[in-house]
This record gives sequence, structure tokens and C-alpha cells, in this order.
Amino acid sequence: MDVVLVGSIAYDSVASPEGEVANMLGGSATYGGLASSFHCNRLGLGTVGLVGVVGTDFRDEDRMVLVSNGADVSGIETADGETFRWEGAYHGSMAEAETKATHLNVFEHFQPNVPSHAQTPKITLCANLHPALQASVLDQTKAQRLTMLDSMNLWINIAREELLDVMKRVDLIIINDGEVRMLANDENLIRAAQTVKSMTEVSTLVVKRGEHGVLAFHGQDIIALPAFPTAKVCDPTGCGDTFAGTLAAYLALGEGPIDRDELRAALVASTVSASFTLESFGVEALQGMSEEAFDARIDEFERILG
Repeated sequence: MDVVLVGSIAYDSVASPEGEVANMLGGSATYGGLASSFHCNRLGLGTVGLVGVVGTDFRDEDRMVLVSNGADVSGIETADGETFRWEGAYHGSMAEAETKATHLNVFEHFQPNVPSHAQTPKITLCANLHPALQASVLDQTKAQRLTMLDSMNLWINIAREELLDVMKRVDLIIINDGEVRMLANDENLIRAAQTVKSMTEVSTLVVKRGEHGVLAFHGQDIIALPAFPTAKVCDPTGCGDTFAGTLAAYLALGEGPIDRDELRAALVASTVSASFTLESFGVEALQGMSEEAFDARIDEFERILG
């Protein structure tokens, strides 16, 4: 198995200037898993294993969305109760979601259980979860190349020390610019990123900047990329998870230490993948992404980059 990804599987209700939807398939494991599976398939890699929990209300057709894209769902537990639900809204530039309601439901008592056949993947990706759950996944897996972690401001606020402890156990951290500033208590992004990298001793820190692109701090190198210019912005939910899942797939291609060119290529692919997710509510555009459309957008982005 090339990628093991643990995260949330949810039903999201989202409103944006483009409209609104209710109870659509979402969650970090869903977006990340679909993106990672797409790229593992096109790159000739192995399976993506998902670890998560759903309730008894989880729809068969939504499980098939994951299975039909090639994901191994044997690590998804079905527990008594309802699936995790999130309600949010986007306004103006849609740079950040306004959370209306969060119902953890079965996710409240989730304890990840990585199947035995998935415990030695090429890449372990801990999507946005409580740091204690991320630590549990790291305890259960032995990644052959790379361990990755995504997080959010909530855990910085309520579980800062646990988060820093688990960050010290991974090879690559993905967080956004606001979270970097929070962790470092410094408004200067470059200085804050260098502080976080020093605090965690992580090899690679990837800083998501939304419509402003991404910064990656890799050894002594800094890679800066803009966002892919997208005129149609419907729903940004899941873009960061799409980004992380794509990054995991691309980094599963290689062996040994990551070099700068490899990381840049993976970041370009991740940025382009996220640009598809933006263009629809939920996973519709991500599901509909074809190899031809993806490759065409990669070529366009490389021309923009020069």
C-alpha cells in the first residue's frame, strides 16, 4: 500500500455566493483520499488506504464513491449513531469558512484502527485530527518513506503541546499561514515559518496561503508558488485536503530523501488538483477530474510559472 490516510468522513452543508447544498459527502479523508487515489492510479502506484469512522446513516452510494475511485475502505469503521456533520458558509472573497454548526456524532469517540495490511505504507498522512489521534496512527504505522501531518487552529488553541509533540514525530507538516503565525506568535510569515520549523525540527514545512499560493521550507531551500488562477470559485471546502492527498501520492513515487525538484513538482500537482475542487460544491469536480483536464491545467500552470 502506497498511502495510508486517516481523517474525517462527513456530511457537509455549505452555503456560498454560488448557492447552497445540504448533507453532501465531505471530510478530510474523503477529499484527500479521492485526490490521492486519482493520482496513485494515474502514476501507476498502489492503493490508498482510508482510516476513519462513519455512522449507520452513511449512504451506500457514498461508500461506492470511495471504492470506485480505488480506495481501500477496510479501515473505515461503521459505528452506531450518525456520521459527523459540518455546516459552514463562505462570504466575500471566500478565503475562510464561517462555521455554523459542528456535530461530531460518531467521530467524537473515534479511535483509529489501522488494518494490519496497511501498517507499512510508503506514506502515512495524518489529515486534520486531534493530535492524540494522529499520534495513535503514527504508533500503528511504519511509513517506508515519509510521514505527513495536517492540522488547524483549533488544535493550536486547545492542544498546543500535544500538537507540537506529534509534529516532532513527522517528516512533513502542512498548515496554513495563519496557523504558522499562531504557533510562532509572530506576524512575519517567513520568520514565523522558520521558528515553527526550528520548534518541530521537521524536514519540510508546507505553508498553504489560499488564493496566494503556497510556500515550502525544505532544508535550506524555499519554494514559492502562486495559486492556480481560477475564475470559478464555488466552494473552497476540501481544497487543503485535496492538496495534501495529492502531495502524498506524488511523494510516494520516489525513494530516499526528497529533493527540491521532486517537491516542487509535487506542489505544482497539488496546487492544480485543489483548483478543481474549488469549482463545485463537495467532491463533484474532484470526481469529475480527468487525466486530460489535469494534464492540460498542469501545462497551463507551468507556462504561467515560466
